[in-house]
Amino acid sequence: MKCKRCQIPAVVALPSHHTAFCKDCFLVFARRLVERAIKEHAMFTFDDRILVAISGGKDSLALSWQLKDLGYNIEGLHIDLGIPESSPIARAYAERFCTVSEIPLHVIETAKLGLAMCDVKRRVKRPICSVCGQTKRYLFNKFAQENGFTVLATGHNLDDETSRLFANVMRWDVEFLSDQGPVMHAEKGFAKKVKPLFRLTEFETANLCFLAGIDYGYAPCPYSSKASFPIYKNLLADLEDIQPGRKIRFYDGFLKDGRQGFAPRGETSVDIQPCTTCGYPTSAGECGYCRLTALMNDEG
Repeated sequence: MKCKRCQIPAVVALPSHHTAFCKDCFLVFARRLVERAIKEHAMFTFDDRILVAISGGKDSLALSWQLKDLGYNIEGLHIDLGIPESSPIARAYAERFCTVSEIPLHVIETAKLGLAMCDVKRRVKRPICSVCGQTKRYLFNKFAQENGFTVLATGHNLDDETSRLFANVMRWDVEFLSDQGPVMHAEKGFAKKVKPLFRLTEFETANLCFLAGIDYGYAPCPYSSKASFPIYKNLLADLEDIQPGRKIRFYDGFLKDGRQGFAPRGETSVDIQPCTTCGYPTSAGECGYCRLTALMNDEG
């Protein structure tokens, strides 16, 4: 198979795009998908201070590399979750990448906050993935707000976004469907959040890392075996094999024609107020982070 752009032998075949590329042309292709996402959805400009959530995995490192290469003003934030089997590995990859790439990296250690996830898992009755996600969202948002960042960027790819959309549709979760998309605007104490990789699949971000020479970590969380998203990812992957391009059409169709049907209407919208303890925006009086902190501090 030959590269569509330059006709030399291709190294990456992309059935969903009915094309294939050599190394250099694939990197141009990926770059243009990111630029398209940023421009079409007005994610940020070169004047913004962008905080990138860096886990140490392929997606967050691919995003950081691409934004740095495009000339945006970025810094990274890594949250060390205190999971012995995976956190040291993820942190090492994040720190090494940012050192080589000359990207300032900030690190928050949940253990120092009394919230190491290995300890939290023993105390909470809720699924640990839900608690972990809530904690990370809180810390990312708080850090961005307190340190003058105008945008928070995450490495969610097309597989992540379609899996989440599929899961929300299966539950008809109107609240989540109403705000799902590549951009969440700053409001009521929430920082602006963007997902510049939403047009690239997991396969494409992995190839971007390989071809760009990005050394990323793969240290799966030992607590994620019961997570539901992999189920939806696998179902959509099977569908994509049969109907290449189905995932991006599903997501683009939702953004164009479906999302407005779930927009909050008057009194049905969720009432967001500052947390009574820390001021973080919440709909529950006291936010989930503060309730978790209180639980972990309760010796009983």
